Amino acid sequence: MGSQLQQSAQTLITEFGEQRVLAFFLVLARISPLFLLAPLFSSKLVAPRVKTVLALGLAIGLSPVVSGDMHLPTGVMDIAGLVAKELLVGTAFAYTLAATFAALSVAGSFLDSTIGFSYGSLVDPVNGNNSAILSMMYSTIGLMVFLAIGGDAWVIKGLAKTYDVVGLLEYPSINHVVASATASFTGIFTSALQVAGPVLLALILTDAAFGMVTRVVPTLNAFQVAVPAKVVLGLMLIGATMPFVATWLGAELQTDVRMALDTLRVG
Repeated sequence: MGSQLQQSAQTLITEFGEQRVLAFFLVLARISPLFLLAPLFSSKLVAPRVKTVLALGLAIGLSPVVSGDMHLPTGVMDIAGLVAKELLVGTAFAYTLAATFAALSVAGSFLDSTIGFSYGSLVDPVNGNNSAILSMMYSTIGLMVFLAIGGDAWVIKGLAKTYDVVGLLEYPSINHVVASATASFTGIFTSALQVAGPVLLALILTDAAFGMVTRVVPTLNAFQVAVPAKVVLGLMLIGATMPFVATWLGAELQTDVRMALDTLRVG
């Protein structure tokens, strides 16, 4: 097996040149985290074979453009350092985008817990995890909006622009990358509250109203009345606020691409 891999590598170098092959693998290293973290690209709905073909196709298309006439080092330690750097850059870019979809899932989880849907869970086809109904619904709707507004094209264009910020031979500022990743992580909770806040507030007020009713009418079984009322009210409000969620997601994705590019500053 090792001899076959060595022979294949030697054939690639002979056919395309050492610099072109090296540039291809460096670009592939930056692209790969997209298919682990980025929305749609990392979805379980996309077959692994399709992801592999897409990653190779993007690497083949980008590598001649981003490498140009630059001379890449061929030492083992130099190549290992460049590959690690490319993985870091790709991960930082994809993680910022993934935070938005994580916020949608968290928003759905908030509503599931408040309404009571968290008692039952389903397999989320987008994330591949066990999710309650509303969490899965928000993730699926987010994916649909992402496709409708051409988010996949934004991600690919943003990835191509990362080479204007951090070239193949340049290294990003580690401190800035860590700070930006921390800000993206802490922003998930805030974004989730923005999405689910109006519905959560209405449901909390509904709970408070039923609590006052039970004080006035102690014989009333508030649980039997409150749960169906919260389900109906919650679903109505979710439907009413869904256009806001779609608008928010479109604006947030554009902001996230800019933030992801801002994350990658040369150190």
